Amino acid sequence: MRHWIGLGLAIALAVALFFGGGWGVARMSALPAEGLSLTSNRGLSALGALSGVGLLLGILIAAPRISPLATGLPGLVLLAWTALLGMSGTLAVKLIPLKQAPSGAGFHVMLVSGVLALLGFAMIFPLFVPSRWWADGDDNGRDDGGKDEDEPRRPPPPAGLLSP
Repeated sequence: MRHWIGLGLAIALAVALFFGGGWGVARMSALPAEGLSLTSNRGLSALGALSGVGLLLGILIAAPRISPLATGLPGLVLLAWTALLGMSGTLAVKLIPLKQAPSGAGFHVMLVSGVLALLGFAMIFPLFVPSRWWADGDDNGRDDGGKDEDEPRRPPPPAGLLSP
């Protein structure tokens, strides 16, 4: 069940990276052309969007109880998209949806500048941590194997002997 939730979080993270991150980068890169600074309302809203996406990404990467699929799947897509950019730049740019919208334009900037490659590498690291693939306890949140406290626990077998 945890990995199904991770799949849903992967979709949510991909949407947040595209719309939130793309919109924030497009807005932030347009600030100098408009004669505005980062402390203006437009600059702070762009910074807030990027901070929100970064916070979501950081939580999904660092939280041990979240499935590694939540960051691994979008990270693999970002790395594949960057590799496609290296092989066929026109095809990689054609695949960006909503290119005329601010989010698509910002995503394009992140793709060609290499930011998506760096994010992709950071996002796939939880895939290589074995403890992230297994839950700590059962579905009730108990890590004692589901036994009651009054029930005596069996001692571990002596070293060198196989347990039955």
